[in-house]
Amino acid sequence: VRLMESGGGLVQPGGSVNLTCAASGEDFVINVLGWYRQRPGDERDLVASVALVGGTKYGESMEDRITVSRDIAKNTVYLQMNNLKPEDTAVYYCSAERVYVGSYYAEILWGQGTQVTVSS
Repeated sequence: VRLMESGGGLVQPGGSVNLTCAASGEDFVINVLGWYRQRPGDERDLVASVALVGGTKYGESMEDRITVSRDIAKNTVYLQMNNLKPEDTAVYYCSAERVYVGSYYAEILWGQGTQVTVSS
């Protein structure tokens, strides 16, 4: 399974950016699909995720400034971030929990990451 991220780049403070992540491959089921971010010197933290079972989860840092949605048929998750601040500068990673039908086994997959820089 491959995670293809798009979006990101340089944005001014107060601006918005849209990120898209599409999962592709053969014969796979994704339960959780979402976004994490890693700021310089920090750990990777949840931004938001959408699960087939369990709904939507938000990280603490951006919940009031983001909109996350998922197209199940396209295995794609969308993240819109608004009113961005310089401290939102980070590498944003797509994450997917792949599950196997008939098994309790699951694996976490990561995209390569996309840089979002908030600066004037």
